[in-house]
Amino acid sequence: MISGGRIVKEYTVDPAFVISDEPALRSLFEATHTLAALKSQDALDTHARAFIRRSPFVCVGTQGLDGKADVSPRGDPVGFVRILDEHTLAIPDRPGNNRLDSLANIVANPNVGLLFIIPGFDDTLRVNGKASLVTDPELLASMSVNGRSPRLAIVVRVDEVFMHCAKAFRRSHLWDPDHLQDRREMPSLMNILLDQTTGAPSDDELRKKDEDLEDEYRKTLY
Repeated sequence: MISGGRIVKEYTVDPAFVISDEPALRSLFEATHTLAALKSQDALDTHARAFIRRSPFVCVGTQGLDGKADVSPRGDPVGFVRILDEHTLAIPDRPGNNRLDSLANIVANPNVGLLFIIPGFDDTLRVNGKASLVTDPELLASMSVNGRSPRLAIVVRVDEVFMHCAKAFRRSHLWDPDHLQDRREMPSLMNILLDQTTGAPSDDELRKKDEDLEDEYRKTLY
């Protein structure tokens, strides 16, 4: 268990309280609302396309053959995800840390889940489908930003698309300015990474590393 930010005892799951099959799961909830069951579409209609064109941010969920899952945030100027046709999307792959977790998963297992988010919107758009990694020069050139094209695009063949309700965003007050938190209340990203790996250096050295990271952001976003 965790108390005051400190782990005081390892938590173990009591098998007596584990839901192990779908009938047991569904017995805990009321029946699915008819509209919720019917809202799933197999193509990008007018509303889905309009939502995607407004979105500057999408989370990409993948899973490897070993069962390990990954969710990767992708962001760019509004409308950066290309709608190729009513069944196909293309997401540019911008420079990152080269771990390639999501891309390696897609090579092994093409099934992906996407969550499109628009700043200020409490509702989201969910898209499920099968992805491939594509290096078509013409497609990549059409995704160029600041004169730089991505090395590849994640092309998703859409199987399912539907709007998701606003409850999670309203419960979290995600866009409410009164609920914004001060980033300075936690260590910097570089400080955290060094704490977790080689150990944090002196304050002066850490300050230099923070500045170097910001400089890298400026130079390598595209």
